[in-house]
Amino acid sequence: MISDKLLSVFEAEAMTGRKANTWRRDIHERRVGHVKLGRLVRIPLSEVQRLVTSGYRPPVGTPRV
Repeated sequence: MISDKLLSVFEAEAMTGRKANTWRRDIHERRVGHVKLGRLVRIPLSEVQRLVTSGYRPPVGTPRV
């Protein structure tokens, strides 16, 4: 994790479209791993990627016309 890029909640918001407040709530409720540097809170890029991949749902069959 040391080589992981650390993102602010605003950077995570820009990457995923989730609101910064949602990121803050998930950090507060310990749903998302984070790093605390003094008063700054950073989210490892691997946590953002984990969240995105865990929410991925592959398409089912072919669409009907």
